[in-house]
Amino acid sequence: MSALSGRRHEPAEQPQPQRLLLPMTALHLDAVATTEATAYAFPWSRGNFVDSLAAGHAAQVLCGPDGALLGYFVAMPGVDELHLLNITVAPDVQGHGHAVHMLDALHALCRQLQARQLWLEVRESNARARAIYLRHGFVHVGVRKGYYPAPRGKREDAAVMSLRVANAGPSAAAAEAPANAPRGGDGLD
Repeated sequence: MSALSGRRHEPAEQPQPQRLLLPMTALHLDAVATTEATAYAFPWSRGNFVDSLAAGHAAQVLCGPDGALLGYFVAMPGVDELHLLNITVAPDVQGHGHAVHMLDALHALCRQLQARQLWLEVRESNARARAIYLRHGFVHVGVRKGYYPAPRGKREDAAVMSLRVANAGPSAAAAEAPANAPRGGDGLD
């Protein structure tokens, strides 16, 4: 009890160990492939992840304080953009902010790479993921017809979404200049 307030002092809340984003390596692939198969009816193969790593795509794993795999993402850099190819949170730990944590990391990666846009496709039936993306600032920009495999040999459309990345470098600053600002003499104005 505090002599001044007459109330008990509660012990200070201990900080929880933080989740950790690490570069995905071949050592993670067994756990990644297992999580992928658990999360999706039509998962990426282990080979898809191997190929992504070999191609130099941005790939990270999200681990808990005990080292357990919580999620991962794979993204392909392009000209002034980053294309999110796969983002997955392990089904047994969904709903704890892990997807948003990885999206924040992807946003930071875009700024680091001076990418002005972050693109992704998501199944139109995946309302939960689309809602997370919309809350994160993505906008729906189109549909890819028949993009994903679906049960019984059918195909499912993908919603194409994009996030404009502010402060992504010199090219982003030029793109955000007022319409009446002087521009370069490339003849494309």
